[in-house]
Amino acid sequence: MGEAKLDNHTLYVGRLVGLAAPVILTLYGLLVALNLAPGDHFAGIMPFLLLSFGWIGFGVIQYITPTSDRLLLLSRLVVNHAFAAMYIALVSGFSLAFLSGWALLYLLAYLYLSVPGFVASVTTLALLCLIDIDFHNHSGAVARTMLLNVLGTVLVGVAAVSISYLRAKERTELERSKQREEIERNRLQTIVNNLSDAVLSTDHRGVVQLYNAACLNLLDTNSKLDGKNINTVLPLDDEDGKRVDISKRLKRTNAVTIDDTLRMGSVDDPMRIELTLAPIRSTFEAQQTAKGKNGFIIIARDVTKKKSLEEERDEFISVVSHELRTPIAVTEGLLSNIQLMLERDRLEKDNFEKNIAEAHEQVLFLSGMINDLSTLSRAERGVADDTESIDVAELAHELYNEYLPESQKRKLHFDLEMGTKLGHVNASRLYLHELLQNFVTNALKYTKEGSVTLSIHRRGSVVHFAVKDTGIGISKSDQKRVFEKFYRSEDYRTRETGGTGLGLYVASKLARKLGTSIDLTSRLNHGSTFSFSLDAEKD
Repeated sequence: MGEAKLDNHTLYVGRLVGLAAPVILTLYGLLVALNLAPGDHFAGIMPFLLLSFGWIGFGVIQYITPTSDRLLLLSRLVVNHAFAAMYIALVSGFSLAFLSGWALLYLLAYLYLSVPGFVASVTTLALLCLIDIDFHNHSGAVARTMLLNVLGTVLVGVAAVSISYLRAKERTELERSKQREEIERNRLQTIVNNLSDAVLSTDHRGVVQLYNAACLNLLDTNSKLDGKNINTVLPLDDEDGKRVDISKRLKRTNAVTIDDTLRMGSVDDPMRIELTLAPIRSTFEAQQTAKGKNGFIIIARDVTKKKSLEEERDEFISVVSHELRTPIAVTEGLLSNIQLMLERDRLEKDNFEKNIAEAHEQVLFLSGMINDLSTLSRAERGVADDTESIDVAELAHELYNEYLPESQKRKLHFDLEMGTKLGHVNASRLYLHELLQNFVTNALKYTKEGSVTLSIHRRGSVVHFAVKDTGIGISKSDQKRVFEKFYRSEDYRTRETGGTGLGLYVASKLARKLGTSIDLTSRLNHGSTFSFSLDAEKD
């Protein structure tokens, strides 16, 4: 049958049997004393009372002092059997009524010592029976009756022990099943909690039963979601701003469906949500009550960035295509005119030079756009994100020497203002150089007369960079939009100069990569100043 497990339940049953057995047998002894029950071994009221009170007292002690020590349990079992043996010798003899009570000792022995304990208890009773037959010289009929009574109690004991064993086995299997279920649940919970997407499980009515940590992050809450309706948990709107009833969608869902047009949060800055609904199919019985669905799995994903990138990409492609179309068409037309003039041998030097110059200007425009797009691509992909220690003074002189010839060509003053002990900054050399280069080339381009100044000063632990010019300036309305991609002011003086509208947009991207922001101060017809700051390295 296997070994009985000494859990708290088994020990409690053993203590209860140890208390109940002497009480029941004492009541039987009283009936014997009153000649209301058979008992040919009754030795008198005093021995009976001493034996009964001693046994009951021992039963109370073992009941109120639980233990799981097997040696102590064995000693208690031996004492109980000793009391029972004395009870046979001094009170009841081998009457069937008493022997039925001995079945409780069988059970107690089995609970404490499993099958060996049960066999020992049966053997003890059989030996007592044989000793009693021999001591009292019982006749053959009486002896057979006693042996049959003992055999009957053994059969009762076997039945009781078998039932106890089967129930113990059922409890063990139930516990194992619960443990397996708990392990599977914990495993599933661990997997779900480590998913980056918000996952919820609901019943067929849309009431939340299970959710993961990502769900709380998405909803920005620490409140429990169990028992709440999915409409309350996920307040979603469609593209028209109308509230979406997810419960109704669940009822109509018969297969996995995905909707990436939903929004959550404020109207001005909504979070774009992709929602996946999947019905859970269950057993036949569950299908009858849930109309074929025993609940739903809901996956909510924040696709705000993805949608924004898609929209930006589509807009970018559209604008770039439009911006490229004009210079390419102009260049193609100019080159066609030159080709036509050559074919007709009507080449005029002035027209030829003019067409060549205009074509060259359009090619330069295309080259500038390609350079801006290349810089933007590098920034987006993080190609030059690695930082290094940059000598600020050395970088300033490098830029000054690079753009001094162009400023002289435009008859502009190019000044370099530097404080002392500028030190070093830790940043991407490529990003920092291209950001300052962007400001300087813009200043030279939009300044007809006057000066352009590259100013670098250190203020405490911060290095302040600024490029000032005395150019055409930027109106207040344009200042709000100059960092948008492909934006160009409607000012005719801006339109006179070739530009892609990408320069300052790229500059804003580079500034974010450097961990700073661009400050712009400008006044129409008085010039502009673009500035930013970086933390200096500790000396």
